[in-house]
Amino acid sequence: MNHHDTFTSWQDRRDGSHRARFLSALPSRVLPLIVALLVVPLLTGCGEDAPKLENGQAAPAFALPDLAGKTWQLPTDFQGQVVALRFWADWCPFCAPEMRAIEPLYQELQAQGLRVLAVNVRQDRETAARFVAGLGISYATLLDEDGAVARQYGVSGLPTTYFIDRAGKIHTRILGEAAPELFAKIVREML
Repeated sequence: MNHHDTFTSWQDRRDGSHRARFLSALPSRVLPLIVALLVVPLLTGCGEDAPKLENGQAAPAFALPDLAGKTWQLPTDFQGQVVALRFWADWCPFCAPEMRAIEPLYQELQAQGLRVLAVNVRQDRETAARFVAGLGISYATLLDEDGAVARQYGVSGLPTTYFIDRAGKIHTRILGEAAPELFAKIVREML
């Protein structure tokens, strides 16, 4: 290695181009997972213990505004209904496709008591509204701007979905990407 090669090698390390080469070599599905893992501390808060919610336990109560400013309360506003509580953010690579995929099922089953609540975590109203505008969804989008409800539910990654039964108890939780078929299977069992 000559002097020029040594300088170039040092320069590559110094300016971060080695990181760019490393990141470009990762499979496309790995990078979003790395990003999600780096964001976990933002969701849970430093040093806080995430609650351990169990199936059959009453779903934690909350009140959150939707994009139009209406406040929704769980469990009060959803007595006797099946609720799919989906935590998401615009940077989540799996959230948009899943939110679109849920819409046809919601349209089909809302008359039987299905409610979907898409809870945006730690983003402002404008960011959430801009993201949702292109999705073509009709179910409620709620704003958890400070992440308090996500922490209450022990959300450690996005997307996370909780299924809450007609009695207001947690039925199932899916952490991460969920196939629409699995979502539909769980909801149909609960209805």
